[in-house]
Amino acid sequence: MENPQIGALAEAVLGRLFVEVEASGRHVHVTAEQARELFGHALTPKRPLSQPGQYLAEERVTVKGPKGEFQNVAVLGPERKEAQVEISLTDGRTLGIDPPVRLSGDVRNSPGVVLVGEKGTVALEQGVITAQRHIHLTPEAAAGFGVSHAQTVRLQVYSRRPVIFEDVAVRVSKDFAPSVHLDYDEANACGFQKGDLGRILP
Repeated sequence: MENPQIGALAEAVLGRLFVEVEASGRHVHVTAEQARELFGHALTPKRPLSQPGQYLAEERVTVKGPKGEFQNVAVLGPERKEAQVEISLTDGRTLGIDPPVRLSGDVRNSPGVVLVGEKGTVALEQGVITAQRHIHLTPEAAAGFGVSHAQTVRLQVYSRRPVIFEDVAVRVSKDFAPSVHLDYDEANACGFQKGDLGRILP
């Protein structure tokens, strides 16, 4: 029979050494006005995501680029002040655009696409990025790992094809839950499976 104290201790030790890795597929963030234009109403929460307050919406969109499109693309809520489309570099080739690698929210001078919803269409002049790989940490977790907000670190991912990622951005907020976010190109490169862990290297 498992000793709950030993289990709690093991979990605490893991939390001091490792961060859970997540793979983030292509998705879209929209404003409240754009949600009404695309769907005729505000976003409808379907299920919560790992980051507090974030959710997968019931609504889906088609993302159209100059050369191709993706249908049934996830929309994440809550609504934002500015639209953002996050895709992998491979996705960019399919759409016919070259998205810059940026942190979320930095969409200046980025390519645009057309979003098609159930009720309408929204043409974005900019907003498409490939998200820089990053780590979400609480202030307490960041202190434990000895890192700070806006720092870049090296990350060892323990997966089927172990790899060390360079230039991983550290994002620190009391509103975060500790996790590493990779896009699907990066996740496929390291043979990611749900439950894999990463360790910030000195």
